[in-house]
Amino acid sequence: MILSEWIVPMVAMLAAGLAAGFAGGLFGIGGGFVVVPALVAVLPLLGASKAELMHVAVGTSLATIVATSIRSVTSHAKRDAVDFALLRSWAPWVVLGVGIGVVLAAWVSGDGLTVIFGAGMLLMGLHFLFPLLAGRQVAEAMPGGVARIGIAGGIGAFSSLLGIGGGTPSIIVMTLHGKSIHRAIATASGVGTIIAIPGALGFIVTGWGAHGLPVGSLGYVNIPAAAAIMAMSVLSAPWGVAAAHWLSPVLLRRIFGVYLLVIGGLMVRNGLG
Repeated sequence: MILSEWIVPMVAMLAAGLAAGFAGGLFGIGGGFVVVPALVAVLPLLGASKAELMHVAVGTSLATIVATSIRSVTSHAKRDAVDFALLRSWAPWVVLGVGIGVVLAAWVSGDGLTVIFGAGMLLMGLHFLFPLLAGRQVAEAMPGGVARIGIAGGIGAFSSLLGIGGGTPSIIVMTLHGKSIHRAIATASGVGTIIAIPGALGFIVTGWGAHGLPVGSLGYVNIPAAAAIMAMSVLSAPWGVAAAHWLSPVLLRRIFGVYLLVIGGLMVRNGLG
């Protein structure tokens, strides 16, 4: 590609990074639900084929979460807010789940992965609009044994399929089992790191040598897109944090819930179409 052909996709990816960082600061999420749809729109400009488009979007999203989640968990750790014992007990099963998710993603077609992503967005949209589990508690301690394996592995598989950091499902599980919301958010940032690193590496491996990849791709991870999004998300995250302090939390949840339902519905329709 000549230099002029990079202008539009790079501007779009920088804008996606700004939006992802702002959403992350505003709602306490990793930004994958913003990044993946943006990449689906932008990556064809870099030569991505329809068959590989969704896989590259998900893999690249996971790569962007590596930097943001490490930065986040480091900040929380300085305040002694991260439950590292929980992270150590979850880590092997989260990684196992991520491995399963990456293998499933490689096996599923691009349209199938689009439908899965859209369904995940719809599910999270309903959660933001109707937080039935908010403020509830079902137990005093986190589950162990088979339940821990299923929960941690399920979060890893679900998140790697969607290209997200697993923050929302992790926070739900932790608060249901007695963790304070601040402790849950801080610890969930560590879960994002555990998901993103093996997830991004897995998408690089499974996409190695694939045809129809956009310019600048390493397997299913597009390096220019990841770099642009990470750079801008780090810049805009504090803006989202600041906005969260003067905007109504209920209004914010409703706005983001509607966004998730609309974009999720479009993704499902496109995948089925």
